[in-house]
Amino acid sequence: MFNKSTARVRLTGILAGAAVLALAACSGGGTDSADSTDGAGGGSENIRVGFSQLGAESGWRTANTESVKANLTAENGIDLTFVDAQQKQENQIKALRDFIDQDVDVIAFSPVIETGWDEVLQEIKDAEIPVVLVDRTVDTTVEDPFVTWIGADFTAEGVTAGEWVAENAPDAKIFELQGTMGSGAQTNRQEGFRSVVEDQIVGEATGNFTRAEGKAATEAALQAYPDMNLIFAHNDDMGLGAIEAIEAAGKVPGKDIQIVTVDGVHDGLTALLEGKFNFVVECNPAFGDQLLELIKQVAAGEDVEKETIVVDQAFDQTITQEIIDARSF
Repeated sequence: MFNKSTARVRLTGILAGAAVLALAACSGGGTDSADSTDGAGGGSENIRVGFSQLGAESGWRTANTESVKANLTAENGIDLTFVDAQQKQENQIKALRDFIDQDVDVIAFSPVIETGWDEVLQEIKDAEIPVVLVDRTVDTTVEDPFVTWIGADFTAEGVTAGEWVAENAPDAKIFELQGTMGSGAQTNRQEGFRSVVEDQIVGEATGNFTRAEGKAATEAALQAYPDMNLIFAHNDDMGLGAIEAIEAAGKVPGKDIQIVTVDGVHDGLTALLEGKFNFVVECNPAFGDQLLELIKQVAAGEDVEKETIVVDQAFDQTITQEIIDARSF
């Protein structure tokens, strides 16, 4: 049986020696209301978890949500309350405070942006509820604001994309199609990419990780930077929007303008197979099973690693339909 008070006593000991950490972590419809499993009320021996997802802005985020919900189930010992913040920090902060009021055992969330969490994280700490950060991370003055983080290395993803460009398009004039400004995925993918090919970048704009805004940003870029011949998109959905804009302008995506993206969702890899994308760096969203084990360990007061890096792959145009069909997202 899960003993909440014992877990928190143990957790206090674990956190006392931990250093403040602000990690750089991926690029994710729903309503403002919470989605709860049966039995989340009194009497359950399951671990009560409040999870705040930042939104449903992309295919990646949808796949991540599906993985979380498929694993954090009553059958696996979890009573889950799930809230979609719809990409609004104020919605997410409200959800976190609701979790405090519900006196959940563990809070997990994917922060919309990195900053602006100090007050609510202090409230969670005062309530002695352990926090697990998922995918993205925070930049906060609160001491020991979370127990552990799980996600991809966004900086390494940017470096991988940049290295492919440096080898395969060393003279490219690059437009960088950025994600939500201030998010870990945006800042760190940019940092990694520019550490390799910064001198080749001719312009930048945010597409907010969505297909529609990626298309609009690319339409503007085609006018502003007529010599650009490569786009680095921080996620597949923006890259797919870029394809629409490029084709509407009478150009051939993948040839006239090469496209490098991050995520590796089904639609993105299909575009790669069709030759419309040139290179895709994976950001694996299907780590709900790993999250489940971390939450169980945290709830039991066990020592856990401060970070868990989800292993990613990369794909070029040699990808096959069999590889795409075999993937779960």
